[in-house]
Amino acid sequence: MSATALPARPGTAPPPRPPSVLTLAWRQLRRDLRAGELRLMLVAVALAVAAICAVGFFADRLAAGLARDAQTLLGGDAVIASDQPLPAEFGQTARRMGLRVARSARFPSMARAPDALGGATRLVSVKAVSSDYPLRGQLRIARRDGEAGRAVVHGPAAGETWVDAAVLDALGLKVGQTLMLGDAGLRIGAVLLAEPDRDAGFMSFAPRVMLAEADLEATGLIQPASRVSWRLAVAAPAGERRQTAVRGFVAWAEERIAATRQRGARIESLDNARPEMREALDRAGRFLQLVAVLAALLAAVAVGIAARGFAARHLDACAMLRVLGLSQRRIASVYGLELLLVGLAASLIGVLGGLAVHEVFVRLLAGLVEADLPPPGAGPGLFGLSVGMVLLAAFGLPPVLQLAQVPPLRVMRRDLGGLKPASVGVLGTGLAGYAALLVLAGGDLKLGGIAVGGFAAAWAVFAAAAWLAVRLLRRLVPDTGAPRWLALATRQIAARPALAVLQVSALAIGLMALTVLVLLRTDLVDSWRAATPADAPDRFVINILPEQADDFRRTLAESGVRAYDWYPMIRGRLTAINGREVTPQQYADGRAQRLVEREFNLSHDARLPGHNRLVAGRWQPDEADGLSVEEGLARTLGLKLGDRLRFDVAGTAVEARITSLRQVDWGSMRVNFFVMFPRAAMPELPATYISALRAPATPGFDARLARDFPSITSVDVSVQIAQVQKVLGQVIRAVEFLFGFTLAAGLLVLFAAVSATRESRAREFALLRAMGAGSALLRRVQRAELLGVGALAGLLAALAAAIVAALLARQVFGFDWRPSPWVPLAGTAAGAALALLAGWWGLRDVLRRPVSETLRRAAQD
Repeated sequence: MSATALPARPGTAPPPRPPSVLTLAWRQLRRDLRAGELRLMLVAVALAVAAICAVGFFADRLAAGLARDAQTLLGGDAVIASDQPLPAEFGQTARRMGLRVARSARFPSMARAPDALGGATRLVSVKAVSSDYPLRGQLRIARRDGEAGRAVVHGPAAGETWVDAAVLDALGLKVGQTLMLGDAGLRIGAVLLAEPDRDAGFMSFAPRVMLAEADLEATGLIQPASRVSWRLAVAAPAGERRQTAVRGFVAWAEERIAATRQRGARIESLDNARPEMREALDRAGRFLQLVAVLAALLAAVAVGIAARGFAARHLDACAMLRVLGLSQRRIASVYGLELLLVGLAASLIGVLGGLAVHEVFVRLLAGLVEADLPPPGAGPGLFGLSVGMVLLAAFGLPPVLQLAQVPPLRVMRRDLGGLKPASVGVLGTGLAGYAALLVLAGGDLKLGGIAVGGFAAAWAVFAAAAWLAVRLLRRLVPDTGAPRWLALATRQIAARPALAVLQVSALAIGLMALTVLVLLRTDLVDSWRAATPADAPDRFVINILPEQADDFRRTLAESGVRAYDWYPMIRGRLTAINGREVTPQQYADGRAQRLVEREFNLSHDARLPGHNRLVAGRWQPDEADGLSVEEGLARTLGLKLGDRLRFDVAGTAVEARITSLRQVDWGSMRVNFFVMFPRAAMPELPATYISALRAPATPGFDARLARDFPSITSVDVSVQIAQVQKVLGQVIRAVEFLFGFTLAAGLLVLFAAVSATRESRAREFALLRAMGAGSALLRRVQRAELLGVGALAGLLAALAAAIVAALLARQVFGFDWRPSPWVPLAGTAAGAALALLAGWWGLRDVLRRPVSETLRRAAQD
């Protein structure tokens, strides 16, 4: 391995060429892998990449599946919805662009059985469809009772209607009999089992009656004041590349709607998913991203510790290579290439692991997407590879590249050429690059910023606190008067302050990550389960007239229903804010425009609803000039405390001042309102009542309500609740599965932090044993040191985790979180126990070595 080659003598073979850098790196890599020196680094990088890729692959497939199925769920490639009939030019323009068109109209109405068949009535959701409906997806119907059902690609024929089974049950009718709808009598041709574009609004819970568009006029149900949702769906012919044509039509429609100020018209998307499921899935997705980010953060700590230990063990070998003439550049190239190969191998293992893990997610969450998900793209895998390589470059290369700077004189003087802290420039560049990748991996700038920024700040605080603790320790524990094992443990820590600071900081970071996830996971799971508890309401009853209120509540009491929501419901349109008339054109946001166009469901009560939380202002019972607004509505419309709102309620102007803002959980399966007046009574306003209750097990309860109160609408949501509970159970299992990855990464950091002092402990224990210290004493010293370091790290981690968890809970996950006073105590105990366990595993052979071997190793070092 000489730096120069001597000229060959005439007639002799030239000396062999020195091996290439790649060959040397490969040989070095094989030796180090056999010796086990790179295993910790390999596992840490693989875990980080696997966590990132698992979440990335799953999110990629889910997004692709939703994009693919969006047309089916909407009933077309694009849908324009309006509360007024759309001008004919919309359909004409779509056809000129080569698109197919289907129309539908949806509205609530009363259906009834013929007088000869009992004359029963039922509020239904009517849907009139054109002959081309549906453009995407299929209808499923059953022509006879008990039939399994079959798929059809068109709606009912003229003179015929298809109905939900609930309509037949409520009216006592059968397939083939007549259903009265307005002025028309239509033959019931089939039971409607499924429709592709059934919306998720509240009225979608009412049973469906579907008829042909040609029969709509005969019913006489559409009047000038009728509330109807008109929909125009378009789709490109099968086999064509439809994106261009559809995008062109959507762009034209948006411009036309804006130019003509078509009131209430909008382009629909999948954003109107059910809130209780959407919120749970969004929170679960953010938690999975947080888990992946924290796993990658922990892996960075483990890689940094492992790389420093690896470099420390190769100092002597590199000094010998320098003596033999190997240049600094060649040494740096060999070790840099070795680390590059390790990073590439670990990253590939992580990508394959992420593929396997995301398949587990798909199976755990089976049923959330009906069709098979498309295969994952290459993007998440390439991103995972980049995370792995940047991780190793940022935290592994700086200490390893210092091996090239080892002076040859270290062969004789072991005090020369020790590892130094990385330069601020190198370390800062690596940390910034890795932090940027983790923020991207979080999928949310706020989540990534809080996680990465919080852990960076915590690392600095942990290091400072550990340094102060080491300084104080020597003063607090005297050499004489204290137990011998305690004095020795104190001196062990004080003799190597840098390693003590590193150990405490690394342990605290690992414990902090685990604590944050444990706290957030527990509260998330509790909030999901609390949203649909076992006694959650499964009936929503609306249109209860004031004169029916007492009788209705008496019926509930007689049926054994004790706990239920009961609120008046008032329909009102927002007309002015602070005396200024409100128009949709004042807002750029589409949701804000829709909100000011529609009527609100208002209510009043002297008491703040128990399932709402006050976030600003005050709730003053029976305040005549006050009202409370949901915080999301206030944010969308730019409202604040003190603003005056005016509503038009059936021609009566009602004005009041915003005195409080409420946080409303729309997924709670409870009765909620955007706006509430804090008054017990408002007799001047027309109102009906709404109730949410859990139906008793008494047979015939629903039939009794329908018989005694024919004007009410009772919505059975028990099937939806069961579906939500099933989904949440699947989400919880997926969250807990990936949570195991971070537990593994956290334990890896604990093991790396404790093992970082293995060789220095071996030398110290060798000298102590040579001077007569027994194994029992040294074992007590080791336990005391580990317990002290672990307890300090656990306390620091618990305090920092409480702060970061509170920020994440409120700013990212959207729920209020209050730390328990037991968290610091539990963190301290857990830190001490885990450090002791990791120390026992990582240092178990230090005290088992024979005295002669420990002395020989100490002499060699």
